[in-house]
Amino acid sequence: MNQTTQDNTTDPEKDPCLMVLRPLAEAYLSFIRESDRHAEKMGLTGGQFDVIVTLGDTEGMCCRELSEKTLVTKGTLTGVLDRLEKKGLIVGKPSPSDRRVRIIRLTEEGERLFRRVFPEQIRHMAPFFNRALTVEQMETLRKLLLLLRDSFRQET
Repeated sequence: MNQTTQDNTTDPEKDPCLMVLRPLAEAYLSFIRESDRHAEKMGLTGGQFDVIVTLGDTEGMCCRELSEKTLVTKGTLTGVLDRLEKKGLIVGKPSPSDRRVRIIRLTEEGERLFRRVFPEQIRHMAPFFNRALTVEQMETLRKLLLLLRDSFRQET
């Protein structure tokens, strides 16, 4: 583990995390931009696609769980859910264990959409990864990204 000191915050040689920050942010933004662009070709916003894919193959989940599992911010999630419900792709029902909690699940039409758009999105995005990384590099990258994610989660 590297310790950052106040006087090293602008020198990548003294603070190696600076070598990673910008490329990580650029890769993330490029991924989101391309993913959203392709989702829009399928008639969904990036947030709508994220919710559909997160709910796919589940019995549904409450809004809190959905906000934790998607990249959609809590402030945006309500609008995304409203639009998906108007499209007939999701439905919300009170939880049998707590009537104050609404369980969101895909409708039959939403499930059909999930079965079509998820594989299509993977087929579209895979070449970006495959031309840049070997399988071994992807496995290593996954481990490193999970370590980094978990480090940030410890702080919140």
